[in-house]
Amino acid sequence: MKKESVRHFYVHLVSDATGTTLQGVARACLAQFDHIDPVERFWPLVRTEKQLDRVMEDIADNPGPVLFTMVDVEMRKMLQKRCRDAGVPCMPVLDPIIKGLSAYLGLRAKGVPGRQHALDDAYFRRMDAVDFALHFDDGQSFEGIEEADVILVGVSRTSKTPTCIFLARQGIRAANIPLVPHQPFPERLLTLKGPIFVGLTETPERLVALRRNRLKADEHDPRHADNTYLDHDRVEEEIRLARRFFTQHGWPVIDVTRRSVEETAAEIQMLLQRRRSHPGQQELM
Repeated sequence: MKKESVRHFYVHLVSDATGTTLQGVARACLAQFDHIDPVERFWPLVRTEKQLDRVMEDIADNPGPVLFTMVDVEMRKMLQKRCRDAGVPCMPVLDPIIKGLSAYLGLRAKGVPGRQHALDDAYFRRMDAVDFALHFDDGQSFEGIEEADVILVGVSRTSKTPTCIFLARQGIRAANIPLVPHQPFPERLLTLKGPIFVGLTETPERLVALRRNRLKADEHDPRHADNTYLDHDRVEEEIRLARRFFTQHGWPVIDVTRRSVEETAAEIQMLLQRRRSHPGQQELM
């Protein structure tokens, strides 16, 4: 069978704000193509002609498609004209969305760079949520944990911490508590009514691989022969007991084996949305 060749190319991301939205959209689109190896050239906070000159110099040296999010009309025109002259495609990724919303709402877009990053209540809520996630990471503290929107519970290496941090960036207060073999779960937390508890689980094979990587332990290293943390049968039992615990308490369970942190967080956001829409209803997945 003939091996597909990999196409290498540059893609330039130009924004007059932080560019995080642009990066997310670009990477989501590029992920739809096989056998490519894009080299990302990232240009955030481009707001002057002098800054644009530096961008165009690099595009001339490393030609490739240009994706941009710029709201200043003159800067947009300048970028698009110079890209046309250089013979590279130039695509405004948010235009279709903004135009569609504008038509539906009957309103004109503000055209202010970085408006979604304004220092408003939502911004400070996100920062507070990040502090909350760090304070209540890995069960290190329980004082005030009742203020959480969600509490993630799972055995070691089920992506609890990165999921909490990702949720925090959406303004969601997330805490996490590890399930440790032979250590009882804090009973008083089981009576909490405010947060949603979500159990995270994973296949034994994946967990052992992640844990081994964490410990930088070789499979045949005799130093870890008696390490139950890496023993497949013990890990399998650990997962089985965790699932039983989740079921006993009626918690929704998410298997993170083939899920990215973003996908796990999206499922949790759906659970929270359902809770807000139907308060008092038990959440199951």
